[in-house]
Amino acid sequence: MAVSMKNVDIAFQGVGQKPGMEIWRIEDFKPTPLPTESYGKFYSGDSYIVLRTTALKTGGFHYDIHFWLGKNTTQDEAGTAAIKTVELDAALGGRAVQYRETQEHETDLFLSYFKPCIIPLEGGVASGFNKVEVEKVEPRLFIVKGRRAVRVSQVPFARSSLNHNDVFVLDTESTIFQFNGATSSIQERGKALEVVQYIKDTYHDGKCEVIIIDDGTLGSEADTGQFWVLFGGFAPLARKAAVADDAPKLTKPKLFCIIEASFKEVEISKDILDSSKCYLLDCGNELYIWAGRNTSLDARKAAVSTVENFITNEKRPKHSQIIRIIEGFETLEFRSHFDNWPLHEQYPISEEGRGKVAALLKQQGLNTKGILKGSPVREESPSLPSLSGKLEVWRIVCGMKKQIAAEEIGRFYENSCYIVLYTYQGEERKEEYLLCNWSGRHSPLEDKDASLKVMKDMSVALKGRAVQAYVAQGREPIQFLALFKCMCILKEPPSLGQKDNNAVMLVRVRAAGPKIVQAVQVEPSSASLNSSDCFLLQTNSKLYAWSGNLSTFESQKASLLVAEILKPGVIARAMKEGLEPPLFWSSLGGKRKYASQREARDVPKDPRLYACSLSQGNLKVIEVHNFTQDDLLTEDIMILDCHNIIYEWIGHNTSTDNKEHSLSIAKRFLERAEKLDGAQPDTPIFILAEGYEPIFFTSFFSWDSSKVNVNGDAYSRKLAGLQGRRIPSEKPQRHLTSSSSVGAKDESTQRAAAMAALSSQLTKEGKFSKVVQNIINQNNSASAPVSPRFHRPSTANSQRAAAMAALSLMFGTKKAGLASSVSVDSDWIAGSSPFTKMEASGDTESVTSSKSEDGGDEGEEITEFFSYDRLKASPTDPDLKINVKRKEAYLSPEDFEKLFGMPRSQFYELPKWKQDQRKRNLQLF
Repeated sequence: MAVSMKNVDIAFQGVGQKPGMEIWRIEDFKPTPLPTESYGKFYSGDSYIVLRTTALKTGGFHYDIHFWLGKNTTQDEAGTAAIKTVELDAALGGRAVQYRETQEHETDLFLSYFKPCIIPLEGGVASGFNKVEVEKVEPRLFIVKGRRAVRVSQVPFARSSLNHNDVFVLDTESTIFQFNGATSSIQERGKALEVVQYIKDTYHDGKCEVIIIDDGTLGSEADTGQFWVLFGGFAPLARKAAVADDAPKLTKPKLFCIIEASFKEVEISKDILDSSKCYLLDCGNELYIWAGRNTSLDARKAAVSTVENFITNEKRPKHSQIIRIIEGFETLEFRSHFDNWPLHEQYPISEEGRGKVAALLKQQGLNTKGILKGSPVREESPSLPSLSGKLEVWRIVCGMKKQIAAEEIGRFYENSCYIVLYTYQGEERKEEYLLCNWSGRHSPLEDKDASLKVMKDMSVALKGRAVQAYVAQGREPIQFLALFKCMCILKEPPSLGQKDNNAVMLVRVRAAGPKIVQAVQVEPSSASLNSSDCFLLQTNSKLYAWSGNLSTFESQKASLLVAEILKPGVIARAMKEGLEPPLFWSSLGGKRKYASQREARDVPKDPRLYACSLSQGNLKVIEVHNFTQDDLLTEDIMILDCHNIIYEWIGHNTSTDNKEHSLSIAKRFLERAEKLDGAQPDTPIFILAEGYEPIFFTSFFSWDSSKVNVNGDAYSRKLAGLQGRRIPSEKPQRHLTSSSSVGAKDESTQRAAAMAALSSQLTKEGKFSKVVQNIINQNNSASAPVSPRFHRPSTANSQRAAAMAALSLMFGTKKAGLASSVSVDSDWIAGSSPFTKMEASGDTESVTSSKSEDGGDEGEEITEFFSYDRLKASPTDPDLKINVKRKEAYLSPEDFEKLFGMPRSQFYELPKWKQDQRKRNLQLF
């Protein structure tokens, strides 16, 4: 039964004709268009309908419809919004996905339209559109949740609303405060900064002070006191009690057929779904209404009311998610609940109803192209790196890599695996690397395993800077093909002494792009031909260049180029399809039927971004909608799915476990995409690290290189930008005292010289040289006795003595006068080691422990290092016995420099507040 248009509201005529957003508010039970300047402003007493139109690469438009219900909206307005949403879908030809949104429980997709956030206003149409006063008297307190899609909710302005787990924003007349709970995540803190910026620009004209309050730290006494005085003074915060999730937890989804306002449970199977009925798929947290393409508009409206009653009768939360879909436009999430959903099934999409819509709009003089058929989008070639770099190729032979001679580069054999390294000049860095693993269709499993090991070793040797590509024969992306003048994939030639029983060779030639050619040897049979490509046929005496009737001019030129490469000096005889001589067919074993229609090519779809991680061995996948560069969080692994290519981006601060399993995560994601979206199992995978993104990845974003986090300190960058200050690029300088015989060199130079001198006096085994050891022994014996109360481990004392001895050697100072000839700032040495603090007093030196504020000893000798992940989770690890105030001291030197972006000595040179800030950003505070 076709959808009738007679009951569709006139406000929806001509909608969805171009990409973008359209919003209506329910006024007097009718949808009224909102002016563009009011988009993003929602009143808690109203109901709204939002249409998002997206142009697809494959042609046509995709529609998402949301009806948003304010927490104070009336039941009548909410019901009107739900019914009018069904009518809007009918006006679009019955192909939109429809979402029910409730205030403070919106979907991530809806929130992605209104970045950075939505802050609903009090009032609504029934109350005369109350507006926020320009001069706010009463402070407003908001809680901010979400790592990407940010949910901002206003909470009572009281100390009891604060807790240690969340981030809060307090908006006052002249100042905005951000309160970071002690256990809140760094991602939520960063998103809260964006909310603060939004409030500052929207309600303060960009003119107000911004103060950050970190829970559990002193910070600035003036700022902290100014914050707490607004709450009547400081008092300890109560710990937030765990709240049970009120959403039902179902072991498995249930499918119900909706029959006259009642439900009949049926088997979850694609074959059960009837095009003339409506169904409810109950997944607990989400409720899907599926409407067959032959259902009437009234039946679809009735299904909506029935499911609303279901929520009430089953005592489900009022904010339960409802998603309505039409047959033929099911989402990936919906299809994932069915075991065997046909991936490429095509449906007639309400052609009669859509035709009526188009005819109605045409009478009104409106464009109907988006209704009947979308215009195909011209596919653009991806951006490629510079092609003037250095290319090296290795073949895997007996588990080892064997370099290919320059004249053989570009020739691959299908029973082997190869490693390709391309080094080129990047836009902003001196050198960039593309490291590729290519496996032939008939390569043995042992070679594939060996190539993966070689790939890993080479990636480590390049310090993780290389973009890694995993490519299978027949699925070569243009980024790989562009590296070669011509890529030829051939069958292995017979060994010496063996007879070649296959003297005839047939090679398919295809131009993949401008000056990008691929040639593949195929079975010498006429069945291997197809009209879309060009072929080279080599016999004992002839070389034919055959052009299919549907082949491109570029491929025809490419076939002559390949002929010159395979048979230098031999002139190929060109021929078109249908004009072949008998010898041509006889060489192929006779003329047989072959593909004469234009070959379908696997083209990229609109890219989709996902955050992926392994949790207890299970792959967790979360889609990021309407993504931007800011959604690439340094703590995550992100996958950009382009259907014919998978890009895996690894953040700087991703957990070690996820980094180690990055290839496994990409392969498991590909298995998921194969099941839900018809991806090919051998789709090429590119793996890249944060800070080393190639141009063919950044082209999917509006890329700003200044946002690249080489240190993973995005929060500090955002905070500095918000407060209008610059992050100091140079460290503060301190000088030796006036008694120094060395001169007025700054401390950083002194430190570098000392460390360099010390390094020069170490043997290969890491021990001190004999000269330095003698000075240490003399120094220790000449020193005044050290009180047992202040006794420190001898290793720390040796470190100081070694540094002093190295300086003495470097500057030619007398051994005996070392202590008196150089006066060293005590903090100079303390900054270079987290374990000790030295005190210089006259000719004697006493080593004192560094005491914490509560009297705890912070100068303990570190005998064991721990992983970053374990240190970060130390409160939940009872077996980890460490000084929690000095977590960074338990990192190995390699992990320390990797996480903090600087050596340990340089870190302890920073002021204490900066040390604490960096530790806090890494959750080591």
